[in-house]
Amino acid sequence: MKYIRFFNELDLSDVPMVGGKNASLGEMYQQLSGKGIKVPNGFATTAEGYWHFLEYNHLKGEIASTLQDLNIHDVKALARCGAKIRDLLSHAQMPPDLEKEMIAAYAQLADEYGKENLSVAVRSSATAEDLPDASFAGQQDTYLNVRGAAQLIDCIKRVYASLFTNRAISYRVDKGFDHMKVALSAGVQKMVRSDLASAGVMFSIDTETGFKDAVFITGAYGLGENVVQGAVSPDEAYVFKPTLKEGYKPVLSRHLGDKNIKMVYSDSLKNPTKNVPVPLDEQQQYCVTNNELVTLAQYAVTIEEHYSALAGKNQPMDIEWAKDGQSGDLFIVQARPETVHARQDKNSIESYKLEETGNILVEGKSVGQKIAIGVARVIKDASQIHELEPGEVLITDMTDPDWEPIMKIASAIVTNRGGRTCHAAIISRELGLAAIVGTGSATSSIQSGQMVTVSCAEGEVGYVYEGALPFSNEHLELGEIERPNTKMMMNLASPDSAFAFSAIPNDGVGLARLEFIINNSIGIHPNALLHFDQLKDDTVKAEILRRTMAYDSPVDFYVQKLAEGVSMIAAAFYPKKVIFRMSDFKSNEYANLLGGREFEPVEDNPMIGFRGASRYYSDAFKEAFALECQAMRIAREAKGLKNIRLMIPFTRTPDEGKKVLVEMERHGLKRGEEGLEIYMMCEIPANVIAADAFLDVFDGFSIGSNDLTQLVLGVDRDSELVAHIFDERQQPVLDMLKMAIIACKKRGKYIGICGQAPSDYPEMAEFLVREGIESMSLNPDCLLATTIHVLEVEKSFQSKAQTKH
Repeated sequence: MKYIRFFNELDLSDVPMVGGKNASLGEMYQQLSGKGIKVPNGFATTAEGYWHFLEYNHLKGEIASTLQDLNIHDVKALARCGAKIRDLLSHAQMPPDLEKEMIAAYAQLADEYGKENLSVAVRSSATAEDLPDASFAGQQDTYLNVRGAAQLIDCIKRVYASLFTNRAISYRVDKGFDHMKVALSAGVQKMVRSDLASAGVMFSIDTETGFKDAVFITGAYGLGENVVQGAVSPDEAYVFKPTLKEGYKPVLSRHLGDKNIKMVYSDSLKNPTKNVPVPLDEQQQYCVTNNELVTLAQYAVTIEEHYSALAGKNQPMDIEWAKDGQSGDLFIVQARPETVHARQDKNSIESYKLEETGNILVEGKSVGQKIAIGVARVIKDASQIHELEPGEVLITDMTDPDWEPIMKIASAIVTNRGGRTCHAAIISRELGLAAIVGTGSATSSIQSGQMVTVSCAEGEVGYVYEGALPFSNEHLELGEIERPNTKMMMNLASPDSAFAFSAIPNDGVGLARLEFIINNSIGIHPNALLHFDQLKDDTVKAEILRRTMAYDSPVDFYVQKLAEGVSMIAAAFYPKKVIFRMSDFKSNEYANLLGGREFEPVEDNPMIGFRGASRYYSDAFKEAFALECQAMRIAREAKGLKNIRLMIPFTRTPDEGKKVLVEMERHGLKRGEEGLEIYMMCEIPANVIAADAFLDVFDGFSIGSNDLTQLVLGVDRDSELVAHIFDERQQPVLDMLKMAIIACKKRGKYIGICGQAPSDYPEMAEFLVREGIESMSLNPDCLLATTIHVLEVEKSFQSKAQTKH
């Protein structure tokens, strides 16, 4: 055929002929089918066919003259121009020879699948589309569930016309493409019956941080168009690539989306798809299984490796997938290079920090990590987009490509609907804007003219605050930083921040607090889940059922969410050591968890009460501790994250330490097996005084300088009345630190410190280096500066030692 190429005739060298999207489909169909990647077959019209269509209808001159002198910033003029050209193309006649080839190719595809009037998708593929430095994603139109030759020809004409949508015209001007040198190829592909199952988008890189070792997968019920458009808030998941390649099933985390509607086939040829409600019980379940997530991630890795080999460099990919509800098979229906992080400078980090918080108007999924301030402009319909003024915060239900000409003048974007792979999110990343999607109620909770602060700098959840709040913005040049002999590790609380913080030069994580994951990702007392049927408060029971609906049981929810939080942090720093401290809530803090008051004692001094190791073997808590052990086993054994080390807090006696290890071994965590090291927090004077006895039980110490200081000096660290006495530099505290370091070094065991003292006081860092501390673990915001200081201290000591000799 002159104007048609089937996928088995195409590869990436054919971009000038069929555009990036169709060339990529041909590349995968030919090269990756043998590696297990399922790609539905199809064909593409060529650029030559598009030019033939224009010349046959004498349209080239009229299109060029219509576009001449167009000011794309005049939204109304842009709309008039686009509408005129689209009308010309959609009402033009298809050349008979081109039409004949299209009908023949469609018949051949239908015959291959043994179905008359085969249902196909008709997509656009611009010949300048999906290049490494520009993404034309969504610039042209797509038509789904197209059936029969007549509808096929009509949809291809409309795809040709969509080369001149308002957003496509504007985008080409911004990117410097000549309108009359960009052609359109129509891709015709057999539909996957995901209307009976699910579909979505995945990236072979984290979309927010550029972390390269995770596959980010989103999905919802029905055809994938709702995920792409942002019409639903999809399910989300991360899968870890390094241990996936070793044969593990490392689904790091999952988040449930609302998925309240799904796009399905309709019987109407005029409107071949429709949205229908999703039953509530289905909304509260994940749309794909863990095993299917692993399969999709394997597809993503295979595709990324293939395209990276062709590019001669690491090439992250943006991939659309679909599950066939009839066969149960998973298919790849599109793949293109990821364009945002591929262009970013990997030798620098830009960080934003909110200096104070305020009244939260709405919250949703954060896109990127920026903060922006501006006047809100609520726009509920595309006909009002001209009302947005430069620098305002666009508040809307959802965006689609028609909104792109005005999105670039916004200071931030906030939507009711959508997930982190929807149109609003993708374009916001490309434009470098702060965006929050899937808030549910932004257009009703925020008023036009209201000053707001949009913060994406607080992890996965983004917040829109009332008023203009102060924030700081720091640009860190990483370069090639020399590593000191002292290990410079990080204190980390939030799994949501792990990927971002792992980019800061580090030697691993010296303290990850399990209670933070419990508080923020779970929020329910473990005993309330273990003894759910015994709960007396019906309101609490109803809330627990709501939160745990997507899991096999309330206990399964606790274990899985805990394992996910642990896995996200461990994966971010893999294969470096990551030390998790088992839960160290005090009784008053545990009581504040949902259902906690039914299980916690009231203590006069919880700081030195029922906390830490004492809980783990007690009848009141050991069942709950078993769940922590189970979560750790899942992270280490099922997900392959053997870089996890465990740490026991507030261990008052060596005998207590032994009891804890017995409990851990009972639940499959045996010290020394599979490289498992178990450390102890050195934070009680007894830990230092009887260091040898404690080191008989554990693999080393991490000094908790806050608790150790308050117990050595007898100072309540939370009391402002005696705050002036609380100081780690007091000689008795320094003596204790020195004794702990000497004891561990003598036994050849690990010794670190996880407190702020080395960063707050330069002389403390010098003291610790001099005494031979193995590692310092600090908060991320001061890790780089303290690393540089420690390096200077080490060099100074070396210089003095050389002079002495």
